[in-house]
Amino acid sequence: MASNRAVTFMGPGKMEIQNKGYPKLQDPKGRTIEHAAILKLVTTNICGSDLHIYNGRFAAPAGMQMGHENTGEVIEVGSHVERIKQGDICSVPFNVACGTCRNCKERHTDVCLNANEELGYCGAYGFNLGGWQGGQAEYMLVPWADFQLLKFPDKDQAMEKIRDLTLLSDILPTGYHGCMEARVGTGSTVYIAGAGPVGRCAAASAHLLGASCIIVGDENEARLDLVTESGYQVVDTSSATPVPDQIEKILGTGERWVDAAIDCVGLECHGYGPKGRTRNEEEAVINLLMEVIKPSGAIGIPGVYTDQDPGAPDDLNKQGKLATGFPKAWVKSPSFTAGQCPVMHYNRDLMMAILWDRMPYLTPLLNTEVIGLDSAVAAYKTFHDGSPKKYVIDPHNMTKLAMSA
Repeated sequence: MASNRAVTFMGPGKMEIQNKGYPKLQDPKGRTIEHAAILKLVTTNICGSDLHIYNGRFAAPAGMQMGHENTGEVIEVGSHVERIKQGDICSVPFNVACGTCRNCKERHTDVCLNANEELGYCGAYGFNLGGWQGGQAEYMLVPWADFQLLKFPDKDQAMEKIRDLTLLSDILPTGYHGCMEARVGTGSTVYIAGAGPVGRCAAASAHLLGASCIIVGDENEARLDLVTESGYQVVDTSSATPVPDQIEKILGTGERWVDAAIDCVGLECHGYGPKGRTRNEEEAVINLLMEVIKPSGAIGIPGVYTDQDPGAPDDLNKQGKLATGFPKAWVKSPSFTAGQCPVMHYNRDLMMAILWDRMPYLTPLLNTEVIGLDSAVAAYKTFHDGSPKKYVIDPHNMTKLAMSA
């Protein structure tokens, strides 16, 4: 098992499949860690956040192993691992978290104080955040395995529902987190910026939480079609009709505001303007959400923003700053919550919702396509070009084998 083929970032717009070597029970500094496990990847997904790296918008070193949406079978454990066993199939939260620091104990695993020695907080797989290598590969290392790994109760059931369970590592908890930040509840009217996979997971989460009117905005017609087919409302953000006017027409109550608003776009927003006109302003989505949220409403911002953005459209954005309309919105008394999702805060509950068929709308809404590792490089380009699919990489053909059993 010396080989480990993996999707490797070589520079903006360039991914390669390289042999990175079978992982060792070592941290990024080369120190032995007996609290770790090695997983054989069952599924590993391409995320919109990966496209930020692919496009040169989130700084990353050439040679970095990609992938933070990982599900795998445990094949090796360190001597300090007590509860996770060989053969377990587990979801891997994209946040690297130790379980012992103050933040982890307070359930803020998105900002673990021990997972990123350079920054001092916030580690993640397959990002330039702590040096932890990603899982778009045949095998990966998971530190603090007893704490981090979410074991699926039944292996056969897990493989049967793997298309939905693979979402637990990031985008489903992230969409749900955005809803929780925005205080979505029974009867809420909700506007979700972005109909990509995270935005569609946010719509599914709002549905689970009992929202009444769920509106998703995007310019991508194929993605909006998926949203419409699943029973949610849509607005075309590239239309000459302003988004608040479109929302007012949908609500039919004379109101132009929603109770809850969620940013599922973050970096690289575009299409917020009339057709034929492209805007790439980092602050466009946040400014729109401040416009459509009701007075005293709440905004959730799980979309990725960073000051490590060498490809930003202007000097202000390159400094990690935004030209937001906060002073104008201040009088509305809005609430804002931003940042990465603490996946472990939600993943077990969402797993149970999937296992008990409480979210049967996920599969058609996400439009998942399972591909082999050799197809991953081409899938990055297709996803970048606006494909409405959610690409799930199956490095060992395990999902097809399970389905044919």
